[in-house]
Order: sequence, then structure tokens, then C-alpha cells
Amino acid sequence: MAANHEAAIPNPLLNQLKVLIGEWKTAGTHPYFPNTIFHGRTTFQWIENGAFIIMHSEIDEEGIPSGIAIFGSDDATKEFFMLYFDERKVSRKYDVSVQENLIKWWRNTPEFSQRYTWAISNDGNSLIARGELSKDGATWEKDLELTFTRIL
Repeated sequence: MAANHEAAIPNPLLNQLKVLIGEWKTAGTHPYFPNTIFHGRTTFQWIENGAFIIMHSEIDEEGIPSGIAIFGSDDATKEFFMLYFDERKVSRKYDVSVQENLIKWWRNTPEFSQRYTWAISNDGNSLIARGELSKDGATWEKDLELTFTRIL
């Protein structure tokens, strides 16, 4: 029924994120879990005929939550946003920026801030994601780092 909705049409701003659309295998590390390589998969899909993008991420090993995120935009300010929810019942809003082959997302709160940079390969078939977190709003430490490799 939603596909017949008049607003279920492509969002032109989100076209800047189209390189993400598809299925990816992931592998990465987290400083809180030394000597552990995390394996998983992430998918990015258009929803509502391109009005939004949905991301589903899963990690096979314990310690890193599986999550869902919705990407959208504000056409007046040209800003992007991501709403995130995971299996721990954690819900967060992130700001997102897109510049050529870099996608950045972040949230700043006094108790827990995060920032990530996704570097996209020239052929669009791999991403290198580097994260940082801060528990006091001033000191930053390494967070989850992932390599995404396109499957489809």
C-alpha cells in the first residue's frame, strides 16, 4: 500500500548516498575486544521508492550489536540525518555529511559522543569505516573499525 503513496518517490538529495545501495560483507576490530575479528553483513536499500534509505547491520560475534538505521535529508538545509536503533534498545540520531568519497556521521552529547568516517573506494566496491567515541565530550578513543566489501 505504501508504494502507491504519492510521496513514495525518489528523494533527489539521497542520490549522493546511492553508492551504498547493495549488500556488503564486513570484517573489523574493536579496541574493547582485542584479538577478535568481527564478521558480519550490512545491507542498504531504498525504501518508499527512494524517499529514504534503510541500513541493516549484523555482526556474527558477541559484543557488537546488530542495528537498523534510516537515512533521510532536509532539502532546505541540504543536511542528512540517520536514525539508529539496535538490539540493546538503543536509539540515536546522527548528523551525516557526504563529500565525494567520504561519508561521515556523528552525534555529540556530554555522556557519549561518536563519530565515524566511511572512505569509499574509487570503484565503489569497498568502504573503510573508522570510528571514535568519547565518554566525556573531550577525550576521543578508537571505536569499531570495519571494512565493507560489496557482495551485490
